[in-house]
Amino acid sequence: MATVKSPLGDEARKVVAEALQGALVDLIDLSLFAKQAHWNLTGRNFKVVHEHLDEVVDLARTYTDEVAERAIALGINPDGRVRTVADRTPIPQLEPGYVADDKVVAAMTDVLAQLIERFRERVRATDEPDPVTQDLLIEVTSKLEKQHWMFQAQL
Repeated sequence: MATVKSPLGDEARKVVAEALQGALVDLIDLSLFAKQAHWNLTGRNFKVVHEHLDEVVDLARTYTDEVAERAIALGINPDGRVRTVADRTPIPQLEPGYVADDKVVAAMTDVLAQLIERFRERVRATDEPDPVTQDLLIEVTSKLEKQHWMFQAQL
């Protein structure tokens, strides 16, 4: 069986693996969180929020793939299995059933703020061991911050 050898040393690889795996779990669950809200949304601002949630889903799915492919390029096996995401996600879940648009906007604002905090920690952690991974994490953080601003402005 072929394997991908990492250009990073063991300690650097460990730090980067943790950052990328955490980012992967966050992004997968963000896409699921946003889709759950998208499907069950109600309220006056339905159309705008409904479409905005799809932007978040697209962002999360795009960067899920980028993060996973960065991991594998470094010889780190990404784990995006359902059980892994369910067991490791710190993202709070939405209540079941219909959710009012104002509650969705508030919840999405909070979730994005939490993700941004964790991504910024990952950016700091990867500064020395792998600036290339850090660059990817900076890019994702920038996109999350833009979405956070856009949701927060609706509160």
